[in-house]
Amino acid sequence: MAARGVGMLARLPLCAQRGQVLRPTHRLLSCPGPVAADLKREEQSSRNVETGSEDKIPKKKFSEVQKERREQAQRTVLIHCPSKISEKKFLKYLSQHGPISNHFFYESFGLYAVVEFCQKESITSLQNVTRTPSMDTEAAIPFKSRFFNVKMKNPSNQTSEQPCIRCSNHTPPSSKKLSELLCYAESIDDQLNTLLKEFQLTEEDIKLRYLTCSLIEDLAAAYFQDCTVRPFGSSVNSFGKLGCDLDMFLDLGEIGKFNTNKTSGNFLMEFQVKNVSSERIATQKILSVIGECLDHFGPGCVGVQKILNARCPLVRFSHQASGFQCDLTTNNGIALKSSELLYIYGALDSRVRALVFCIRCWARAHSLTSSIPGSWITNFSLTMMVIFFLQRRSPPILPTLDYLKTLAEDKCIIEGHNCTFVSDLNRIKPSGNTETLESLLKEFFEYFGNFAFNKNSINIRQGREQNKPESSPLHIQNPFETSLNISKNVNQSQLQKFVDLARESAWILSQEDKDRPSPSSNRPWGLATLLLPSVVNSVSLAKKKRKKPASERIKNLLESIKSSSPENDTNTNGKRTVSTQA
Repeated sequence: MAARGVGMLARLPLCAQRGQVLRPTHRLLSCPGPVAADLKREEQSSRNVETGSEDKIPKKKFSEVQKERREQAQRTVLIHCPSKISEKKFLKYLSQHGPISNHFFYESFGLYAVVEFCQKESITSLQNVTRTPSMDTEAAIPFKSRFFNVKMKNPSNQTSEQPCIRCSNHTPPSSKKLSELLCYAESIDDQLNTLLKEFQLTEEDIKLRYLTCSLIEDLAAAYFQDCTVRPFGSSVNSFGKLGCDLDMFLDLGEIGKFNTNKTSGNFLMEFQVKNVSSERIATQKILSVIGECLDHFGPGCVGVQKILNARCPLVRFSHQASGFQCDLTTNNGIALKSSELLYIYGALDSRVRALVFCIRCWARAHSLTSSIPGSWITNFSLTMMVIFFLQRRSPPILPTLDYLKTLAEDKCIIEGHNCTFVSDLNRIKPSGNTETLESLLKEFFEYFGNFAFNKNSINIRQGREQNKPESSPLHIQNPFETSLNISKNVNQSQLQKFVDLARESAWILSQEDKDRPSPSSNRPWGLATLLLPSVVNSVSLAKKKRKKPASERIKNLLESIKSSSPENDTNTNGKRTVSTQA
């Protein structure tokens, strides 16, 4: 039965503008009624970061969360809407195809609606009444997807009727706002939790990421039936921040999987396939085809680049509607396993995520990390350092990977690497460590400010220092591919900069209790002070001008810091501008 309502649905034309896409600013638009209340409760639940709160409810396995999110995404559609639309009439129109479980609006190069139905059959019903758009000067490539465009039949009669959809910001706070939030916090613990709340992925953002993967999966399934496109990395490991890239991989492992329960008799059936000389060549060919498909037929997929000669071949593109920069690889099982491991560590204790977000933000504020490839420390390396530090506490806050391996029920070998660890978080005994975030933050800087990087490596598998197997300035062992150093790109000058900043930050935190300003003074303190331009960086700039030896300048700086009184030192940061890049 054809649906009648306020407008007509059209499949989105495939002639989207090619080239580089600016990352949009997302704004989520409120959902009135019970759905909005449900979303608000979910967001409040997801943002509960009080220490110990993680023990109050049963913890879901990573695979269970992935399955639930994928099922949600498969019942969901993405619709490009007119800038002025009646939300009530729009939802009533869509409800003719089946009950709606959830929905939200956001802005990204236009207004978009993400609508989750209760049954997948509702999407088929909606597709059956959707037409391919007609164009005067261009030709539309017909493609049936879950990405739609809705138009008003009589826009002049409707624009004056509907109330404006209320908008709520869904972007990280401005520098000024973050400074105020941190300065008015009651403690450094509150500052770290505030930073986490402001920068972590929201419920709606996570749903949009899974939906984007599901839309790409629909496209890939035209070539590889029963394939799966899964998000991995920051989007799913609980350490992603607002605006981070979307890493996804094409999982072909389920295609043609042998099922003994469905076979009988004396014969064995196999698919006829093409053969190539290596797994890498097969990967390159598959990604080349998918890249061409995204470029020519993928609605909203622009700026497609096929980077097939990299160590891990990938296709990079921008998904214009969601605003995500995407990297697509194939059969990247170890990467997904790494995501699961970080998810487990992040779920074991709420202090883990708060500390990781803080260290990453601190590192970005001082240009220790960068979005441009180079000799900088990566966010993944910083996360491994935080996990290693928490394993070294007494008592340990996090268990070693070897201990998690002993709790596993099944063995997991991927590409010859042992990736075995327990997946049921409820089998892991909580830590008895009760240290505050403030104490842990200071001790982190103390620990790595005095770490013997020249001879020791970082190894979360065993949770203890080991002799470096190579001469790289910074050696952090890959938790699964143990022969690899994940920080091999870091040079000596960048490592020394990290050490100097860690020592300076430890000293700043040690002075806080002696001269902590009142909230009414609105003066940077605690975490807000750590995000200010550093003395080390200032001296670094000065020494370049004066051409004095680096070691002498840093040595003199540290000696002057240690010997100076609190009264003279704690007031030097009063007029600096807070950097909030994370």
